[in-house]
Amino acid sequence: MSTPSSLKVGPNTTLTLVKKRYLFFYFFLIWISIFSIQFELWLLWRLYNPKFIHFLIFLPLLIFIMYITSIAVSLIFAKILLLIVNLFHKPREGVFLRHKNDKDYRYWSIRSVIKKWPLWISHKFPFPFMNNICLKMFGIKTKYSNSLFEGFVDTEFINFGKNVVVGQGAIIQSAVIIGNLFIIKKTIIEDNSVIGAQSIVMPGTHMKKNSILGGHSLTTVGQELEENWIYLGAPAMKFKKNVFNEDGLERILEQQIQERSETEIKTEDLYIVRKDKHSKIE
Repeated sequence: MSTPSSLKVGPNTTLTLVKKRYLFFYFFLIWISIFSIQFELWLLWRLYNPKFIHFLIFLPLLIFIMYITSIAVSLIFAKILLLIVNLFHKPREGVFLRHKNDKDYRYWSIRSVIKKWPLWISHKFPFPFMNNICLKMFGIKTKYSNSLFEGFVDTEFINFGKNVVVGQGAIIQSAVIIGNLFIIKKTIIEDNSVIGAQSIVMPGTHMKKNSILGGHSLTTVGQELEENWIYLGAPAMKFKKNVFNEDGLERILEQQIQERSETEIKTEDLYIVRKDKHSKIE
């Protein structure tokens, strides 16, 4: 099915294979991952020659080990390819043209294709730490205390603090295609930041400590989210102070509950019909 031209102008992410001419790198990494599995099976039969019943018993463990091996092999070879590609043209920030003759866009396309298979296969791993290892291999500064598994994170020019939470389906970008423009800017997510489900963090966004981006929200390119504030909307705007990381949180919540109860009592009094001075009926 053809795609309407109105949907082709972006914003797009590196989830899309932008150049078919670079698919050689993609298929090479898939082949080398599968080849490592074949080699392990051949080595097992050659060295140990296990009995069939033993093979069946240890098959789940063997599948798990082969899966780990395929991830490791794809990451190692992808890293080698990226080092070679970066010798010809290093990644840099800026605003460029989305055109095959633009060197920055062309080499970003190559890097995106190289990273796609390792990202996909590591993201299917049942334990989230493998996703963090993959991002670290590609140069993303992140901590193992971060929860990034449920969203999509771009693979260059992104710095994470600690205890960052990314909601399901959220997208954190350092590169974006809008119309004929291709933008790369460093994105910074500081400590204890939270990104809600289905939200989009555009390139150049700086989320300061304890800031929250609500669900289904969108930052603008280069936007700064202030410390201890909650932002909502598209584009994201200040909503209210974030009190969830302050000292004495229980006291603050109790005070808010008390104020709400007093408001509810006043509201109920408006609906009370007075029969006389001394009695009230609802």
